[in-house]
Amino acid sequence: MSRYFASNPTEVRLSVSAVVWHGSEPRQLLLMQRSDNGLWGLPGGYVELGESVGEAAAREVFEETGVKIAVQRLIGVYSEPTRQVIEYPDGKRVQSINLCFEAESVGQGEPTTPEETLATDYFPPDGLPQAFVPIHAVRIEDALGQERAASIR
Repeated sequence: MSRYFASNPTEVRLSVSAVVWHGSEPRQLLLMQRSDNGLWGLPGGYVELGESVGEAAAREVFEETGVKIAVQRLIGVYSEPTRQVIEYPDGKRVQSINLCFEAESVGQGEPTTPEETLATDYFPPDGLPQAFVPIHAVRIEDALGQERAASIR
């Protein structure tokens, strides 16, 4: 099971996540329930060689949820080691430098990595499911904030 708030990272990697909105007012937020720990959170993952961060965000969202997105703006950069070190079942402790983007859903297909996801659904921002990925809550707060400049945390 993946564990958040680990320490002593063994590597650093660039990751992306997306706050994906669907529908008009009231807009709803796309979330996925992760298969590695059962927690609900934002879709996302690591950037692969040869792709831009926008391409990575769109790919990760589609792979995990089947939702096609249009990336709109950078919400923030998240790198604080006390919050961003994830320990994986194989013992790796990765300090994830995360770029979180705001996006709109623009289509639906079939996820290509369904083994990573137990469930997907849309939720109102004030009705997020419990058992939530703790490092994703601040990203949603930043997306909902009035500040249009990207946060650096």
